[in-house]
Amino acid sequence: MKAYDIELQKLKSLKHDKGLIEIGLDALVLPRPAKDDYNASSCLSLSVGDARTLLLLLKQQLTELDKLQPRSRRSGRC
Repeated sequence: MKAYDIELQKLKSLKHDKGLIEIGLDALVLPRPAKDDYNASSCLSLSVGDARTLLLLLKQQLTELDKLQPRSRRSGRC
């Protein structure tokens, strides 16, 4: 697996469809240089403001998804 550095530049949209949440965004994606002492995972970088916006948008989408579930399935969520 290749590792990448991903820099979020702009959130454009967020929607859910058939059990998936899709995020439209502009991002700078660069290959991450391989290092022996570093694990091979990708890194997402975003500003605090973008992180807060993303969190709010995800909460809204999850709330909408919860509304679609029967009441008996919603009661067990934390």
